[in-house]
Amino acid sequence: MPLTRSFKETVQDRVRSDPAYRDALLVEALEVLFQGDVAVGKAILRDYINATIGFEPLARAVGAQPKSLMRMFGPRGNPTTSNLMAVIAELQRSTGIRLRLDVQQLR
Repeated sequence: MPLTRSFKETVQDRVRSDPAYRDALLVEALEVLFQGDVAVGKAILRDYINATIGFEPLARAVGAQPKSLMRMFGPRGNPTTSNLMAVIAELQRSTGIRLRLDVQQLR
């Protein structure tokens, strides 16, 4: 049986080679978080961070320890609002993406 690439490797390669996919992945992570699925949102953000800036540079930029950030975005992690917002702000800065909130009323 031939070896296959892991899902993480596939996502990381796609993020690095396709800017539209990279941007969409960050948007998806935040939309999922806003919908209340924190576990999935953190998992997507963790993959995004690994494929873009990396945890060590991100930690330096937000004034945290890399292991702390990795735990925050792990399955049992619970990032504070201030840590989460600092990470999102740095991801926007480092990738050149400017996110904006679009409010829609459900009827």
